[in-house]
Amino acid sequence: MRDPEEVRSDLLDTFPYEYPGSPATVEISTEEFTAVCPWSGLPDFGGVTVRYLPRERVLELRSFKYYLLSYRNVGIYQEHAANRILADLVRACAPGWMELELDYRVRGGVHTVVRVRWPGAGP
Repeated sequence: MRDPEEVRSDLLDTFPYEYPGSPATVEISTEEFTAVCPWSGLPDFGGVTVRYLPRERVLELRSFKYYLLSYRNVGIYQEHAANRILADLVRACAPGWMELELDYRVRGGVHTVVRVRWPGAGP
């Protein structure tokens, strides 16, 4: 099991948003997120959905995919993973707002969905 410090936020890349005066909500999703529960050592599989309002920068999708792949074999609690991903993405593209949902597959009969947003707390 790898340490969360090994997550590669440096892989995240962006490009200029050419229409900053035209608000557009961007939604990105993938079903290919994997990490490891640090308590049990069992793998966690899930889907990630990101919604955000770009200001000057847009997330580059290939870099987002490779960033998420860097979580493979990393021991991180589900709630911490969602907050860490959100913080890294906000740092990378400085959106007007951003929401992230991490929807884990059922494990041990328990289904977990973690939702986080920036700025501020959600419902």
